[in-house]
Amino acid sequence: MTTNQNINAVAGSTSKAKTIGGTETTQPKVGVEESELLLQSTREQEIRNRAYEIYLERGAESGDDAQDWFQAERELTKESSNNT
Repeated sequence: MTTNQNINAVAGSTSKAKTIGGTETTQPKVGVEESELLLQSTREQEIRNRAYEIYLERGAESGDDAQDWFQAERELTKESSNNT
């Protein structure tokens, strides 16, 4: 193999690595999207847990699940604004 062939082989493998690994500019965007999804998922779980507690506190009677959800959302929003 000549020197030019070695350089071309290395250059070719480098461009394949860039193609396979992606570019650095797109990776932070993906991380931000994943982070936002995780925060949203965590927030929804907190609301779900609090709504269930409200449901139990009112005697576990069905029919007010939307109201329980909205009350939990309000409580948690108020709580988080007081902590900041």
